[in-house]
Amino acid sequence: MPLHKETFEYLKPTNDQQDAMTQVRFATTVYAQLLEAIVPEGPDKTYLLRKLREVAMWANVAITRNADGSPAF
Repeated sequence: MPLHKETFEYLKPTNDQQDAMTQVRFATTVYAQLLEAIVPEGPDKTYLLRKLREVAMWANVAITRNADGSPAF
């Protein structure tokens, strides 16, 4: 499947999408705080928290786009 022409363009989220992103940020923050409290310091913890941040960013992308990269309005 070819990528949509707007796949790499910025999309301003709709109000509903912004609400969904806020929920993702809240849930990610709560989970990160739990991990921060219970996972021992070290490279694995650093990697874990970096990946969690990456997952949160990809969730935002998924909220604003369709599978082909086109805007999800």
